[in-house]
Amino acid sequence: MGGQFLKDPNAVIDYAVDWSVNYLLAGELITASNWFILPQGAVADLSIDHVVPTVAGVTTVFVTGGIAGRVYQLTNRITTDQGRIDDRSLSIRIEEK
Repeated sequence: MGGQFLKDPNAVIDYAVDWSVNYLLAGELITASNWFILPQGAVADLSIDHVVPTVAGVTTVFVTGGIAGRVYQLTNRITTDQGRIDDRSLSIRIEEK
């Protein structure tokens, strides 16, 4: 992942993490996927609209809202059937488009 994504405050946008690339071992499956927004007090500003079921090692979430000029961190934490737990984060800057 990496970099900063731009989002309009009125848009509902999907973000995905492809765990199958350079992470999941052969045959390893994701058994749990949770999404978090930081800073924690910002959850009322930017919120998770809905989470899409994991498909082929890709986790996806739809995000809505946010306040123009603010930057949020969106983190995906997974657990695998091998007992591994890991996080991937991305940065979202809210900007009127």
